[in-house]
Amino acid sequence: MIVSRPAMIRPAGTDRTMDDAGSSGRVVACVVGTRPEAVKMAPVILRLRRAEGLRVRVISTGQHRELLDRALADFGIEADRDLGLMRPGQGLAEITARALTALDGAFAAESPDFVLAQGDTTTVLASALTAYYRQIPFGHVEAGLRTGQPYRPFPEEKNRVLAGHLAAVHFAPTPQARLNLLREGIDAGSIHVTGNTGIDALRLAAGRPVPLPVEPATGRMILVTAHRRENFGAPMLEICAALRLVVERDPDLCVVFPVHPNPAVRPTVEATLGGLARVHLIDPVGYLEFVALMRASFLILTDSGGVQEEGPSLGKPVLVLRDETERPEAVAAGTVRLVGPHRDPILSAVEALTRDVDLYRRSATVANPYGDGHAAERIVPVLQRHFGIDPGPGPGPGPAAFDPAPADPQAHFSA
Repeated sequence: MIVSRPAMIRPAGTDRTMDDAGSSGRVVACVVGTRPEAVKMAPVILRLRRAEGLRVRVISTGQHRELLDRALADFGIEADRDLGLMRPGQGLAEITARALTALDGAFAAESPDFVLAQGDTTTVLASALTAYYRQIPFGHVEAGLRTGQPYRPFPEEKNRVLAGHLAAVHFAPTPQARLNLLREGIDAGSIHVTGNTGIDALRLAAGRPVPLPVEPATGRMILVTAHRRENFGAPMLEICAALRLVVERDPDLCVVFPVHPNPAVRPTVEATLGGLARVHLIDPVGYLEFVALMRASFLILTDSGGVQEEGPSLGKPVLVLRDETERPEAVAAGTVRLVGPHRDPILSAVEALTRDVDLYRRSATVANPYGDGHAAERIVPVLQRHFGIDPGPGPGPGPAAFDPAPADPQAHFSA
């Protein structure tokens, strides 16, 4: 049984008005469609609200309906225009076509001077293409991530490549992402290395501690997220089989798994893990609650891109349930390990981290390579300069490391 949670958390002091930056200024349309986009665009939207000469408008495609709304609300943000595109069972071609038509109407109504979107979803590709059709400059946040495998992940890899070649400005999170863009012939002058806005969001959340959405059964909690299209079907069964064996073999371990509502995920997870002792299957939680879960975890298993960035920032080893990643920096640093959606590699990696305190410490104390939590403060001045507006002094070129006081790795091991 999935445990439901109450209504969303709304931080205090973030009342929204229709015109946060006044009625004048260049209009920047920020398009979001999924929960990760809402989280990673929130710091940019909040910074744009305070930017001289700019006015922000938030357009939601509703690609992830409830998850998106809750994530925006966690930062005190509401969409100015909601396109409501989500329909049960729709395919990629249908949602892409509907997104293009709906965004074209939204851009016609809002008349933005610049369009921003983050990441690699259908929303991002449609935003970039619609902006191009209307000859509006498009800025790609988190530009340059690549696996080099056209169908892994699918359709995200080609979404971000295509969006990158439609973009006028590229906000690359790391030097490696910048190199990826340069290899594709992107003009160096259009690329800005800013750090990842996901670390900005984590920095904002770090100052807002909230209770855990569930009390873990043991002190060594494994936090799990799995929802990617490439892990539907047999791979999800492999992941669940590994989790089942993990808790059966080690009574000190428990699992907390916020289960994605996708019908390709939830029935499989419930059928294989439902009712097991020390396995907590819960509904998706708000961003602030998820950060609290990450902080409390012993280690994290995920196929999410953003969690690969957030986990290392909190001093948590991350096992990635994929065979490739577009975020190689943390793998190279040693805090993230690719295990794929495969039972035996998952088991071996978990057992190694539970038994070897030195391996755990090395994995948990590597400096985060994804930025210092000030990416939005680098992105917004680029937009201001684009329109000839003096942005004033900024935080510097970055990105440096961000340390939100992660937990002591030794605390998870007996003396």
